[in-house]
Amino acid sequence: MLVGYNNNVTYKGKVYHVQTEDSGLNNPIIVTLLYFKGTILASKKTNYSHLIGIKDIKKSVREMMKEQHKAILKELIAGKYPVDGEEEEKKEEMVSVANMAEPEMKKNKDKTLDDILLDYIMQREKKR
Repeated sequence: MLVGYNNNVTYKGKVYHVQTEDSGLNNPIIVTLLYFKGTILASKKTNYSHLIGIKDIKKSVREMMKEQHKAILKELIAGKYPVDGEEEEKKEEMVSVANMAEPEMKKNKDKTLDDILLDYIMQREKKR
């Protein structure tokens, strides 16, 4: 069982919690949950039984966990999970996020925008 990811992310003035965990080789499933005020807004499960027995299984599972965690964060930023009946202003937020990421993109030409955004969010949360 690998240690998972846990992040509190402030988006549009609201704090969300994203948690990704590995259930271990006896139950080879990666689970990611998105919470708002203790309520689960979204969940994503991925079975990795097809990887059991490969040489670098830990590395492969870690990468799957990272990608699944990022996917939920991207969906949140894209406005897929509005709370309290709000209509999300997707276009404005995406422009804002892209503008924040632009200086990082110049420094990290080998990284994808997804990696830069995840790094930015995780670094911002560590500072709090």
